[in-house]
Amino acid sequence: MDKVKERIRIGQRIAEIRKEVGLSQTQLGNKCGIERCHISRIEQGKYSVGLDTLATIAEAMGKTLDFV
Repeated sequence: MDKVKERIRIGQRIAEIRKEVGLSQTQLGNKCGIERCHISRIEQGKYSVGLDTLATIAEAMGKTLDFV
């Protein structure tokens, strides 16, 4: 899978889980220490997400890394 498609897939999965757990982008960002605009860009697949950041996002949503 190419990198752009993978970023988009991961971003969509983050958005899906975030909505399932009832968090806004702002709330998720606050829990992670990431600005809302960065959460938005991650969800849109515009930013690559490192493992540490992905783990932080997953933990903030009560999930483990295998959610993606």
